[in-house]
Amino acid sequence: MGGKIDCYLDLASVYSYLTFLELQKNRDLLASHNVEIEFHPVLLGAINAGSGNKPPWTLPAKATYGTFDARRSIARHAPLEVAFPADLFQAGKTQVPLRVLHHLKTSHPTAFLPTLHFFFHTFWSPPNPDLTTPAAVAAALASMPRNFTGAGTGEGRMFTDEQIKAIVEAAGGAEMKDVLKKVTGEALGRGAFGAPWLWVTNGEGQGEPFFGSDRFHFVWEHLGLPYNDVTLLPAGAVRSKL
Repeated sequence: MGGKIDCYLDLASVYSYLTFLELQKNRDLLASHNVEIEFHPVLLGAINAGSGNKPPWTLPAKATYGTFDARRSIARHAPLEVAFPADLFQAGKTQVPLRVLHHLKTSHPTAFLPTLHFFFHTFWSPPNPDLTTPAAVAAALASMPRNFTGAGTGEGRMFTDEQIKAIVEAAGGAEMKDVLKKVTGEALGRGAFGAPWLWVTNGEGQGEPFFGSDRFHFVWEHLGLPYNDVTLLPAGAVRSKL
């Protein structure tokens, strides 16, 4: 066994959020199978443009179905509560926080995953505060608890005012702009047409793509991991709950 899951995601994708939670929940178990997880922030808008795809909510039939699909998918992570921004197109201009995440990934690696989780939580929680400008992202970082792992967790601040200023300034530089562009291009090169996009390499070095937050049984199969598939039970059996 063994292998690696490269997960390309954007804060503006609710299914990226759910995939992040699923992989984090299974991180220790995957590590016991020698499977590594790496998260790669990408700009979904650029992936849509580069692949010729369009956001599903721009097609009326998909938008209608999406309300059912999102509700069902979110319910699997109860008590998670999700609120959609009033203008997802505007809120989805996530270049600034994505560049912040890339800076943290290289310069403050222990802060990367807590901040990624916090940004997801902030983006998808009411009142859906703005995360599209340096000032808004700085304000969000100033409110972030230390070692955030979910709503109500952490005591004290994760970053000082001086650290936040340096982080936001670094995120606005040419280096982080190039990194975000490069990683987004890498996802496109691996066939991405949306997010989350998973590139999964098994113990034999064979890589395959997986799209969405509900393909993990296929992921585990490709990695050669033991898992329980979805199983229909006979009448009278105890029903599992989401």
